[in-house]
Amino acid sequence: MNTTATDVSRSDGRRRAFRDHLVLLGIAAALTIVAELIGAHEFSVGIGTLSLFPLIWGILLGGAVGLQKVKPLPAAAQRTASLAVQVGVLLLASRLAFVVGENLSVLAEVGPALLLQELGNLFTIFIGLPVAILFGLRRSAVGATFSICREGAFVIVGERFGAESDERRGVLAMYVFGTVLGALYVSLLASMLAGTGWFNPLALAMGAGVGSGSVMAASSASIAAQYPEAADQVLTLAAVSNLLSSALGLYVGVYIALPLADKLYRMITRDKSTAKPRTGGPVADDSAEVADSGSGAPASSWTILVLVAVAMLVSVWTFDGGPSAQVLPGLLVIVALTAVSLIAKQKLGISSLVVAMTLGMLLATPWSPVSGPLLAVVEPVNFLPLTTPILVFAGLGLAKDAHVLRKIGLRIVPIGLLVYGATFVASAVIAHVALSLG
Repeated sequence: MNTTATDVSRSDGRRRAFRDHLVLLGIAAALTIVAELIGAHEFSVGIGTLSLFPLIWGILLGGAVGLQKVKPLPAAAQRTASLAVQVGVLLLASRLAFVVGENLSVLAEVGPALLLQELGNLFTIFIGLPVAILFGLRRSAVGATFSICREGAFVIVGERFGAESDERRGVLAMYVFGTVLGALYVSLLASMLAGTGWFNPLALAMGAGVGSGSVMAASSASIAAQYPEAADQVLTLAAVSNLLSSALGLYVGVYIALPLADKLYRMITRDKSTAKPRTGGPVADDSAEVADSGSGAPASSWTILVLVAVAMLVSVWTFDGGPSAQVLPGLLVIVALTAVSLIAKQKLGISSLVVAMTLGMLLATPWSPVSGPLLAVVEPVNFLPLTTPILVFAGLGLAKDAHVLRKIGLRIVPIGLLVYGATFVASAVIAHVALSLG
């Protein structure tokens, strides 16, 4: 009798969970469509240009729905939305891996200057972390200052410290700063430094590739405007540097930057507590589906993978002007690569982000026997619209972290200015010295 009642309860819970997942997907898809339809807009702000892309509308729309009090999202839906960001980033990494693999020969030709300037990214830790601690961010300081905190940082920090950790909330706060102000701030800084004549414009171009597409595009355009005779070289080097930052940045983040930030935090604060790295998958335990969405338990990784993939498909179709079967094979390849990375994390304990990038690059290199047909299949899947639903999910999950974001508040602004500024300037200085010596 008890067994029968339990089975019925589980069945009802699964139905409720399925219904809630469809509602969350419907909300995310609708907001994604709206964000893509609004499109990109540019506004002149003093000597710079403020570019607002669909991904910015995405996080604003998602945040408006996630934070409203009229009919708030259930706690489980908020958690699922936040975890969807991590799985979405794995999908982005899988797509980016094919781009990196295809251009490995280009990376090999750009010289030591481009490689050495990547060391500038570590300056964010030594400069930003002490200031963040001084501002009272505590453990959130580790997540906020180990990098410029773009999409990959969610997975790197989530896997090590957990999706509900203070470190991940620090990533979220810096991510919001970078999304709203990052491109504008670095483009203005790049324009100012280019006007001084102190730097080789190619060094500034390399420094512009900090691992954020919007920051790279805005800042390299500012540099190219100051040096029109070298505009093509500036834009090319900035793009390649950004590609390199995206490829190497995750390895540096996983194995060097985040452990270094954690150790430096403990040294400064004399914190002798033991960190509790995340075990298992990058998101919720994949062994079982949610039984009751009201219980506070998030969905499984596989459920979230399907939710995000469908939302991404909607976004790409909206970006392309309508549904097209041409996108489906490429998206399925990306989903399959992401699934392999999740399994590798569960079974082998290897970072899912590292697996997705490494395996994707190997498959896409010119030496791979499957690179030609594989790249032809993936090519129709545009990268930019894939980011919009991730930001929508990030916004929908803001409510559960609202108290933390309010606690951090405007303190993230000076820290963000310092982190982004130090990353760009340090990288440009290193590249300038390397070019001078070379």
